[in-house]
Amino acid sequence: MTHTSTAQAAARDLLTTLTGTAPQGIWSAPGRVNLIGEHTDYNEGFVLPFAIQHRTYAAASPREDGRIRVASTFADEPVEVSLDDLGRLFPTPAGKAPAVPEWSAYVLGVAWAMRALAPTPAEHGADIAIASDVPVGAGLSSSAAIEGAVASALDELWQLNLDPVTLAQIGRRAENEAVGAPTGIMDQMASMLGLPDAATFLDCRTLETRSVPTGFTAEHLELLVIDTQVKHSHSTGGYRERRASCEQGAELLGIRSLRDAGVEDLPRAADLMDDVTLRRVRHVITENQRVLDTVDALATQGPRAVGDLLVASHASMRDDFEISVPELDLAVETALAHGAIGARMTGGGFGGAAIALIEHASVASVSDAVARAFSDAGFAAPHIFTVQPSGGPRRDA
Repeated sequence: MTHTSTAQAAARDLLTTLTGTAPQGIWSAPGRVNLIGEHTDYNEGFVLPFAIQHRTYAAASPREDGRIRVASTFADEPVEVSLDDLGRLFPTPAGKAPAVPEWSAYVLGVAWAMRALAPTPAEHGADIAIASDVPVGAGLSSSAAIEGAVASALDELWQLNLDPVTLAQIGRRAENEAVGAPTGIMDQMASMLGLPDAATFLDCRTLETRSVPTGFTAEHLELLVIDTQVKHSHSTGGYRERRASCEQGAELLGIRSLRDAGVEDLPRAADLMDDVTLRRVRHVITENQRVLDTVDALATQGPRAVGDLLVASHASMRDDFEISVPELDLAVETALAHGAIGARMTGGGFGGAAIALIEHASVASVSDAVARAFSDAGFAAPHIFTVQPSGGPRRDA
């Protein structure tokens, strides 16, 4: 039995235990890895993520009593509320913990955001059970996978027929306003729009997307994920502080968002802002340009041409945005020292994972080198695996 089918079976079994009957259906959505474009999304900039083969499964059945009950393989007890109570539970005030256990806020928040957009009859509830093989806290957007799976399930159970972009927006609202994590929409769009062997170029202002073939398979390349096992949480202060710095920088430049600034604006920025704000702004401006350059390089030269852009992205996040940690830096440095074409941390930072673009034949040697380096440094053993650009949400059963 594959890793994915194990999670699917776990969701099915959990719902059957919860309700006494088999689920009406099982839906899933993928996590994502971000090839390049970090902390540009909430600045209305550009990103280049792709959906991965690791997925979250939502087994679900309708209820007719106006209540929604959610259970998860990573929580001891289910959480049950009435649909009418969702409007009293959410939104979560800024800086406050959700009124329900955080894991359940991702699920219940989707139901709340969905009903706000497309009101359903008050008696239409649901039982939902969640299981996942997306690593949690590794910067692979386990949260967007939950939101995508639940949104897909409820969309069908409640017969709403919403399009993928709308479902992505619902997931983002759940994460921002129900969970209280001030993230952009990249993760949800990457999960909802994933295609095999391609990344999704996303303009986070217009939500226009373009599929960009990665060329990894044809070039015999692999994207190695090095999960440092250093856990992070987007709802804690570091992420919020970075976002506030970006907003302050845009205000000082007199623009709507940092999307509207280019590299040519950096000298003026240096005259207007303190050193910390300048470095935060410089990361976002240069990272937006690196995304555009990566899309162009993939189209004109192929994936072997993007290595230096990945390396520059990591340096910018380490030095200007200051969201790396020693484990991430060691992962990147070791992978590059052992032949990686490019490497960078990925995700929100303060932990999580690094990625390395490597030759298929080098997977074992690079993995072993990173594991040895972590051991020598006294770090916890990393979880190392490859990911492939994969498809988006689907109904599995």
